[in-house]
This record gives sequence, structure tokens and C-alpha cells, in this order.
Amino acid sequence: MRDLAAYSNSSYAPGCGVVARVLWYYVSLVVFESGWLPSSALKRTVLRLFGASIGRGVVIKPNVRIKCPWRLTVGNEAWIGQDVWIDNIDDVTIEDSCCLSQGAYLCTGTHDHKSASFELMTAPIHIKSGAWVAAKAILLPGAIVEAGQVISAGSVHKRAEGVSLKRYGPQGKRR
Repeated sequence: MRDLAAYSNSSYAPGCGVVARVLWYYVSLVVFESGWLPSSALKRTVLRLFGASIGRGVVIKPNVRIKCPWRLTVGNEAWIGQDVWIDNIDDVTIEDSCCLSQGAYLCTGTHDHKSASFELMTAPIHIKSGAWVAAKAILLPGAIVEAGQVISAGSVHKRAEGVSLKRYGPQGKRR
């Protein structure tokens, strides 16, 4: 049985201070999530200002959500399609010439459903050169997409073998 009152993620470090996170929240709403500003060049610049490593020629379509740009690396000539959600509480690496199609969801965090305190667990996602994550596909924590691989539309791509999840327990210690 879960005791959500016992949940604590106090040992998790988001990677930047509260002021930067709040500022990113509002900038993201206007520049990325609203769809009002179609310029990929402006979006690349804003992401770099918030600590992302963004290559040349990256195309970012409207209505994209990125939780933590300081945990994002994107290579050259990658495409991030409309309604993509990069839910990156851990690192996400997207290498050169990758395509994330409409509505793809990259999720680096989950919870231990067997733990009474529902502990937070994270793992990075790595998408290698030339890969295509098709529309509405989901990448779970620890997923690795190999070079040139296609992740089918609407499919779920699980954690790669040998990738460990980092656990953040209620005792305030990373386990």
C-alpha cells in the first residue's frame, strides 16, 4: 500500500536554482509552448541561455515542452516536432540528424510502484545519430535509441539493458 504522505524527493537536485526554474517556466510558456513564435533560431538561442547544448540547424516546431533545458543536449540538424514533450528531470541527449515526430514523449523519471513511499527514480535517455522517434512514441527512463533506429508511431521504448535507475528516497538520500 502506498503512503503518499511519506513521499519525498528532497535528495533530488534539479540542476539549477529556484529562480532559474521559475524564469524558465514563464519563458517556456511564451517561447515554446504557446506556438506564437515559430522561429527555431530564437528557440535555439533561448535554450542555450538556459544551459542547453544545441547544435547548428536544429529545427524546433511549435508547442514543444522541455522541462529542464540545462539537462538537454541536441546535436546538429536535429528536428523536434510539434507537441513533443521532453520531460527531462535527468539528462537527454539527442545526437545529429535525429527526428522527434509530433507528440513524442521523452520521460526520464518514474516512481517505484512497489515502494510504500513511491520513491522517485530517474535515468537518462540517449538518442543516437540518424534515429527517428515517430509520432506519439514514448521513451521511458533509461531508453537508448540506436543509430538509425526507428521507434514506431505510438510505441513504448523501455529502458536499455544494463542501464540503472537512480533512486531518491524519503530519507533524503540518493540510493
